[in-house]
Amino acid sequence: MNCVDLFSGCGGLSLGFEKAGINVLAAVDNWNKAADVYNDNFSHRCYLHDIQDEKGTLAILNQYMPEMIAGGPPCQDFSSAGKRDESLGRADMTYHFANIICAYKPKWFVMENVERIKKSQILANVVKQYEKAGYGLTAVILSAEYCNTPQARKRFFLIGGLGEKHNILVSILKSHLNNKPMTIRDYLGDTLGLDYYYRHPRNYSRRGIFSIDEPSPTIRGVNRPLPPGYKKHAGDPVSVTLADIRPLTTVERSYLQTFPKTFKFKGAKTNLEQMIGNAVPVNLATFVANAILEYRTVNQIYMPKQQSLFPELGQFIMPNKALHNANST
Repeated sequence: MNCVDLFSGCGGLSLGFEKAGINVLAAVDNWNKAADVYNDNFSHRCYLHDIQDEKGTLAILNQYMPEMIAGGPPCQDFSSAGKRDESLGRADMTYHFANIICAYKPKWFVMENVERIKKSQILANVVKQYEKAGYGLTAVILSAEYCNTPQARKRFFLIGGLGEKHNILVSILKSHLNNKPMTIRDYLGDTLGLDYYYRHPRNYSRRGIFSIDEPSPTIRGVNRPLPPGYKKHAGDPVSVTLADIRPLTTVERSYLQTFPKTFKFKGAKTNLEQMIGNAVPVNLATFVANAILEYRTVNQIYMPKQQSLFPELGQFIMPNKALHNANST
């Protein structure tokens, strides 16, 4: 299957899709620093282009005629780290993405975002738009640590298949989840040369020291050193001596996003930290792509009742738990 990646960033989703066997033909991003890193690592082109120019984006797509379009519209306006204000403007990119999908009508699309988007009016609006265009939708929240990624990172995926039924991928996704969360040691062994590390908390009511025998907390776009006056939190490991603790390096953080050691990150540290934090974990992208390819290969049938996607939208995909309604708390 051929794909074009919109909002590609430095290429986490593209690389994950390629690992699954999807042929990524091109990418589009509007941040030149991320596009430069992307172009250093892939044989196909990342176009420096703003998809708010929908006609220009469609012109790029028409050069490649992909069966799939994927992308993660900017999520800051939905994020728990931001103001969660849909009126700020960046959330409008979700509308532009939907407009492009419904104008081009690929056989498949994948949209990635933060968990909190499930509560937004924008999502409700674009779901109706996709349904009207003929897409069957699978809307799930995946926890990366159960998807071959050593990171406790929840991400929302909306996957559309033209002419398909709703929720066709739920059973496949659930069947491939790990039965326990992946730890850093599971993934990297002892290659980091440490057992504990510092990850700067959003506020000091939260702990800042973590073990490699647990999944990493979500990799964010900031990476700060241990403050000189840091006082151990009640949740920090008791045996740890602060003098021995350091934050992970930029490259080490990319490993927790499951970028391979061969991936080249060139540029200013601040920019690299931001693009690594923004990226879709490579293995999480592979997990999603594998489910789509498996459905296409075996045509597994899952036939829900014929009704609107709501209230099924945003089912949680977690091991040993029933699927949860997205509208529940």
